[in-house]
Amino acid sequence: MIRFLRQFIAFATGLGLLIYLLHRVCGPALVHPRTGLLFGFMAGLTLVTYSLTARLVARSPTNLGIGHLIGMTLRMLASLALVTVHLARGGAHEGRGTWTFLGAFFLLYFSWAGFEIWASLSNLRPISRKQVAQ
Repeated sequence: MIRFLRQFIAFATGLGLLIYLLHRVCGPALVHPRTGLLFGFMAGLTLVTYSLTARLVARSPTNLGIGHLIGMTLRMLASLALVTVHLARGGAHEGRGTWTFLGAFFLLYFSWAGFEIWASLSNLRPISRKQVAQ
C-alpha cells in the first residue's frame, strides 16, 4: 500500500501541475473551471477502488480480477452519476463550457483509470513471485 501511495502522490502531483500550467497558459477556453473538482473526484475514486481491490486481494490473491472489475464498475457508475448531475443542473446550456467540461472529464477519467491499471499491474509482480516460491 505504501508503494501505491507513493505512485499515487507522484501521479497526482504531475497531473495536477499539468492542469495548473494549462489553466495558467490557456485559461478557461481549454481548462473548465470545475476541472479541479473533477480532479479531486477522480483521485478520491481511485483511492476507494484501489483500497477495495487491495482488501479483496488480501483475502485471496485470486480475487484480483473480481476486485478490478468491481472497481471499474464503481468508477463508471459514479462518473456517470457525476456527469448526469452536472448536466441536469444546467451544465448543458449554451455558453457554459459543456464540451470543455466533457473533454476534461474524459481526459481525467481515462488518465486515472490508466494509472489504476498500471499500478495494479506493477503490483502483480510481488504476488506472482510469492506464488512461484510456494
